[in-house]
Amino acid sequence: MNKLEAEFSNLVKAYRKRHMGKGPGRITTTFCKNWAICEMEGNLSPVEKFIAGAEDGKQMLREARTQWVKEIYRNHPPVEMEELLGARFLDLYVDIDIDKDFGMSIFVFDRVLPQS
Repeated sequence: MNKLEAEFSNLVKAYRKRHMGKGPGRITTTFCKNWAICEMEGNLSPVEKFIAGAEDGKQMLREARTQWVKEIYRNHPPVEMEELLGARFLDLYVDIDIDKDFGMSIFVFDRVLPQS
């Protein structure tokens, strides 16, 4: 991970903490074409871990997590990330494995990002 990717990771963590109350414990970002691919560990709060143990809890939590994150980015565009990269944010793809507490987010921008 180069310096720009590390800075992007820090912005993602701060953004999620600000808008969701908790950011991931660890983020690794890789730029590929016009994508910023973030691998995230330690996403779930203690309450979410408890919910995951209930019947249908994992599926409900996964759906809520993925849809909620996308909605937050739609309602609060990541201006700091756009400024860092000099690119406009277009879209976000999100998934999370509740059992592993591991998530992936792919940020799509309007231009090719610097490669590591």
